[in-house]
Amino acid sequence: MMVAGVVGLPASGKGEFSQVAHELGIPVVVMGDVIRRAVLESGGQPTDENLGQMGNRLRADEGMDAIARRCIPRIEEQTASLVVVDGIRGEAEVRLLRNHFPDFYLIAIQAEFPTRLRRLGNRKRSDDSALEMDLLQRDARERAWGLARALEEADCALENEGDLAAFREKVRVVLSRLREEAT
Repeated sequence: MMVAGVVGLPASGKGEFSQVAHELGIPVVVMGDVIRRAVLESGGQPTDENLGQMGNRLRADEGMDAIARRCIPRIEEQTASLVVVDGIRGEAEVRLLRNHFPDFYLIAIQAEFPTRLRRLGNRKRSDDSALEMDLLQRDARERAWGLARALEEADCALENEGDLAAFREKVRVVLSRLREEAT
C-alpha cells in the first residue's frame, strides 16, 4: 500500500485535495478527525480553541507523533493500493509515517496568508475564524508542532493560489500518478 500524506497550513487546500481523492475513490484518513473525536468525547465543542488545546494535550501526553500513531490502524484497515492521509502537522508525524509505511509520499499544499484568510471567511467550519490575528495564532500553534519542517520534507508541492478547477486538476494528476505507482 502506498500512503500519500498531505501537509499544509490552515486553509491551504488540504481538504480540497482530499475531496478530489474521495471523488476518485481513494480512501482518505483525516488526522483532524482524531482530535475532533477527542474533543467531542471530552464534552467540548469543536472550536479552534478546543481543537488546538486537545492537539496540544495529546501531543504533550503521548508524543509529537500521537495523532499519526492513532491514525495508523485506520490507514492499515484500508484495502486500496493508495490511501491519502489528510492533515499532517509536524515532522514527528512525517517520520513515523515514513518509517511505518515504506511507500510513503508527502505532498505539500501551498497558499499565501491572504488567500488562506479569505478562504476561512468563506468556508464556515466551526473551528474557522476570518480574523487575521486568529489565523496568525493558529499558524504559530501548528508551526510549534513542526509544520514548517514537515513542509520542507515534502516530496512535491502544489500551489493553490488561483483557480479552483486548475488546482483540482493538479491534484488529479498527482493522484493518478501515485495510484499508477501503487499498483
